[in-house]
Amino acid sequence: MNKEIKNIAVIGTGVIGNGWIARFIAKGYNVTAFDLAEGAEERTRAMLDRVWPSLKELGISEGASQDNLSFVATLEEAVATADYVQENVPEREDLKKNVLQSIDANTRPDVIIGSSTSGIMPSTLQDGLKNPERLIVAHPFNPVYILPLVEIVGGEKTSKETIERADALLTAIAMKPLIVRKEIEGHIADRLMEALWREALHLVNDGIATTEEVDKAIIYGAGLRWAQMGPFMTFHLAGGDAGMRHMLEQFGPALKLPWTKLVAPELTDELKERVITGSEKSAGDLSVAELEEKRNEFLVKQLELVADYWPVFNNKSE
Repeated sequence: MNKEIKNIAVIGTGVIGNGWIARFIAKGYNVTAFDLAEGAEERTRAMLDRVWPSLKELGISEGASQDNLSFVATLEEAVATADYVQENVPEREDLKKNVLQSIDANTRPDVIIGSSTSGIMPSTLQDGLKNPERLIVAHPFNPVYILPLVEIVGGEKTSKETIERADALLTAIAMKPLIVRKEIEGHIADRLMEALWREALHLVNDGIATTEEVDKAIIYGAGLRWAQMGPFMTFHLAGGDAGMRHMLEQFGPALKLPWTKLVAPELTDELKERVITGSEKSAGDLSVAELEEKRNEFLVKQLELVADYWPVFNNKSE
C-alpha cells in the first residue's frame, strides 16, 4: 500500500465509480463514498458481493475487506479525511467543474484529485480551482476492478510531483498507469477505440456486415493479437524477418487508399435499430449481469496469459 495514501474518497458511484471502489477495497484501502442517487449504497455493496470472486482470483491484499467501505450523506464529509479523491460524476463539463471545485475547497492542498473523464482535458477542469496543481485526469477502463490500464493526464498547471505520486498510488493498486505526454481530447485509448467504432458503424450502416459479423472479425482476428501485442508489434511481425521495416515498405502505400472513412456516420433511427437488435441477438438469453460475469472470468484468464506471454509489459515503461 502507498504509505502516504490510505484513505480514498470516491465521488459518484456509477459503473466507473464502483469499479474504483472495488479495486481500492481489494487492495486494502479505506474508501468513503458519496452519491446522491437513491439506492446507491445498496447497488455498490451488491456489486462488491458479485465481483469479489474475481478480485480474489486476481489477488486481494492482506486486510482487504468490504467492511472498509462507508457511505456518507455529503460530499464534504466524504472528502474530509481523504488522502486521494476520485471523481466520477457524469460527463458534463459544468457538473464536473462544480464538483471538483467543491472537492478542492474541502480537502487539504496536498490531496490529489483524479477525474475519470474520458474526453475533457484536465486544463479545462482546472479552471476555477484554488489548487489546480493537484488535479489530474485518472481515466480507467471498464471493468476498473479487472482491467489495469489507467491514463494519467496532467493539465497546464499540474505539478510533476502530483503526476509522480498518482503514478505510485495507481501502481500500488496493481494498475498499469499510462502517463499521457500531451493532453488531448479523448486521451489515447478512447481515440483508438473511437476510430474502430466509427468504422464499425459504417460497415453496419452500409449493409456490409451485421453487428455479429463485425464482432466476429475482431474476436477471431485482430482482437486476439492485440490482446497480446497491440497494433505496432502485430504489424512488426507482419513484416517477416525484416519486421516493421519491410511491413511499411510493402503495405505502407495502402495507407493512401480510401479504405476507411473515420468520420462517423449519421446515427439515424434505422442505424440505431440495426445496432441495438444485432447486439441483443448476439446476447441471446443472457442478461447483462450474466454477460458481465462471463466477461470477468475471461478477462482474469486473459490477463494471466498476457503476463505469461508478453512479460515486457509487466515492467514499467520509461
